[in-house]
Amino acid sequence: MEWIRAELKKIEGEKLYRKRVPVEGLKDFCSNDYLGLKDHPRVVESAKKTLKDYGLGSGASQLVSGYTKVHAQLEEELAGFKGTPACVLFGSGYLANVGAIPVLAGEGDLILSDELNHASLIDGCRFSKAERKVFKHRDYENLEETLKKERHSYRRALIVTDSVFSMDGDLADLKALYELSDRYECMLYIDDAHGTGTVGEGKGGLEEFGLGWRENVVVMGTLSKALGSYGAFVCGSEELVELLVNRARSLIFTTSLPPAVCAGALESVRIIEENTELIERLREMEKKLFNVLSELPYEVVYSGTPIIPVIVGDEGEAINISKKLFEKGIFVQAIRYPTVPKGRARLRFTASLRYSEEDLEFLSEALKSLIKL
Repeated sequence: MEWIRAELKKIEGEKLYRKRVPVEGLKDFCSNDYLGLKDHPRVVESAKKTLKDYGLGSGASQLVSGYTKVHAQLEEELAGFKGTPACVLFGSGYLANVGAIPVLAGEGDLILSDELNHASLIDGCRFSKAERKVFKHRDYENLEETLKKERHSYRRALIVTDSVFSMDGDLADLKALYELSDRYECMLYIDDAHGTGTVGEGKGGLEEFGLGWRENVVVMGTLSKALGSYGAFVCGSEELVELLVNRARSLIFTTSLPPAVCAGALESVRIIEENTELIERLREMEKKLFNVLSELPYEVVYSGTPIIPVIVGDEGEAINISKKLFEKGIFVQAIRYPTVPKGRARLRFTASLRYSEEDLEFLSEALKSLIKL
């Protein structure tokens, strides 16, 4: 249809056109497989065994017949890992956020959201029908100003934040948010997708800040990043989990995760618990990668997490660098609007234990040749 062709032409003209690219044969420097667990022998073997026992799919939603002892074991392990009483699985991080947030806040309630929160958090807030106020990124004075003015006018209030922000790699100050949530009687919803397995000895944002779980705190995380699997979870009180099972539409009306996927994630959690030195090794790899990226004549941001963006600015230039790296056998995506603000296009590099010293040298040589162009 003509209007579709016109829309695509407009996207191309704005340098925002995207397409999927198979990464076979390329060195991937932008994956979220931070600990290199997606093909760890123990993870693969656990998934294979469960695949033989249960088959490929789960067959139904959790509330029909798609909930097995493997799902229950993973939920129990994750709750202990996160230091919470209970946990419930979701099909993805997006499904977790758009399912859980509308259960926690609705009409007559207030949601306060960091301006750089992930799109799934933004959509979850929109779907909730609650009043939404966006505070400046990591500006907790701005947040408190809003709470002082607005909190008394609403039944319930929910503060929503990433722990590790997915495009900048910086951390929310969870201590400050704990204090504000207590002072103004708010719930605190923490998206720990990129914090799980990477900070706090792998246990995530709360552990990183030395915080224990409280009843007003909800922790979401994913299985698809440092855990090397697929899916997501929400941790909190037993009552919260019961409520989500009964009210979260993205859980109730979605086929549950395949048991083999859950088994692989379960093994990943156990590997992290048994080998906390993995996180120390990840820190070392981050610093090495940062040193390599510092050769570029752009702003390079390192905040002590595996996400290290190179801020190029111009969308076309970011695409051009990405293409030239691709030609040299290196895969790193150019991240552009609306994922990041206009004029803040970037190459989102990530550190991973999959990299060898030779890989970093390969990247360094490729970047040096680009700088000369």
